[in-house]
Amino acid sequence: MKKYRIAIVGAGGIVGAHIAAIASHADRVELVALVDIDQNRVEQICHENRIPNAYTSVSEMLERERPDLVHVITPSATHTSLSIQCLKAGAWVFCEKPLCGSLAEFDAITRAEAETGRYVSTVFQWRFGSAGKHLKKLIDTGALGKPLVGVCNTLWYRTQDYYGLAWRGTYQDAFGGPTVTLGIHLMDLFLWLMGDWEEIRAMTGTLDRDIEVEDVSMALVRFANGAMTTVTNSALSPRQESYMRFDFQKASVECTTLYRYNNEHWKISLPPHVDEPDTLAQWEALTEDVQGSHEQQLRELLDSMDAGQRPFVSGSEARRIIEFISCLYKSAKTGLPVKRGDLTAEDPFYFTNKGIVEVPA
Repeated sequence: MKKYRIAIVGAGGIVGAHIAAIASHADRVELVALVDIDQNRVEQICHENRIPNAYTSVSEMLERERPDLVHVITPSATHTSLSIQCLKAGAWVFCEKPLCGSLAEFDAITRAEAETGRYVSTVFQWRFGSAGKHLKKLIDTGALGKPLVGVCNTLWYRTQDYYGLAWRGTYQDAFGGPTVTLGIHLMDLFLWLMGDWEEIRAMTGTLDRDIEVEDVSMALVRFANGAMTTVTNSALSPRQESYMRFDFQKASVECTTLYRYNNEHWKISLPPHVDEPDTLAQWEALTEDVQGSHEQQLRELLDSMDAGQRPFVSGSEARRIIEFISCLYKSAKTGLPVKRGDLTAEDPFYFTNKGIVEVPA
């Protein structure tokens, strides 16, 4: 196997998770550079983690280091331009969520992928836990029966001080509130497990934080398979919880956690007075206990690079959540139901979750 040269762009709070994930694959990769506009910080992190090259310019780093893979972990509004820049420099990209702020930006990334033959994968590590994968297999094989009802709650708490950073709390820089910045992880996992969604009816509100965007959103969602679900995203919930529930014909499956999960966070319940030994046995066949992590997703991304194939969370698998969020905002702001596929280049919500395309004077 080729040993890949990796660079990280961005030295914010999540950088430690990426450095650790890269270090866990030391036999397959080499971390050659870190880039950040804060020279003191980037030099300090490089020194502490024995990263050989510190840069304050992405262009200079790409020209000198020629990395095979770039981890983009900068503020959200820079993701699209940096991802495209790295693709054109010959690198694959592993980009933190949200990958971009609109379908227009996503489609621009897709065009750059086609032009370069490289790929961009979004960080959605929740998909890579053993329990989530196991449930997906049971759903796809019909072991649990049809999905009927679902609940997806990201109930987190963020203070007003949290929104003090300049890029948070605005459509321009953060693309929205907890819908896109907090709940995106759980919603992505939920949508992957439930299948293609068909229609959304939503509300958003700014109830208690002094910000431009929402601090809570709620949606009713109908899926192509007929299932009906609720989705809630909150930055206002003092008792924090991430919760998913899936009611199938043969069982209910729940996950209760906060920022990550292992098998212990999941449970299955069978219908009362119904004997379903096969259903329970198939659920309990899960023996591997792997946490969904940056490390695990990076492992599978490297496997895709070895094979020269599109990585799992990219292309249509990454576009699904971007379209869902854009449609949620459109439904909330217009008061109308929105169907998947409704957002075209003639719709302002194709370009921004704010729904208003601002033309420079």
